[in-house]
Amino acid sequence: MGLVQEFKDFAVKGNAIDMAVGIIIGTAFGKIVSSLVNNVIMPPLALAIAGVNISGLELILQPGTGGDTSVTIKYGLFLQSVIDFLVIAGVIFAVIKAVNALARKEQEQKETAPSEPPRQEKLLEEIRDLLGSSKS
Repeated sequence: MGLVQEFKDFAVKGNAIDMAVGIIIGTAFGKIVSSLVNNVIMPPLALAIAGVNISGLELILQPGTGGDTSVTIKYGLFLQSVIDFLVIAGVIFAVIKAVNALARKEQEQKETAPSEPPRQEKLLEEIRDLLGSSKS
């Protein structure tokens, strides 16, 4: 089998298409979550911590001399990344929890709603009722 044919077989399989759709939707969802965190969650959080900016914290190992830059450990940026991760993880957790609650509620409604009997059963019941009424 040729390489082109193998690629065609791979590309049109459901798994590859599902994966591509998942990646595209995941990327779009990531943009939504980033916007939510940066534009809705972080401003009140920054206000609550009185504008403290930890991203500038660093430990200077060797000061820069002349045109050389100093050697530093920028632990403030690391801490800021950890905080960003925790906030984003918390927001994603809350969104997924809400979606799961809605899905669970919808599933419970489907389970509690009386289901209509299949068409064959309806017809058999009608035949039974007709036979019962003809005997009387």
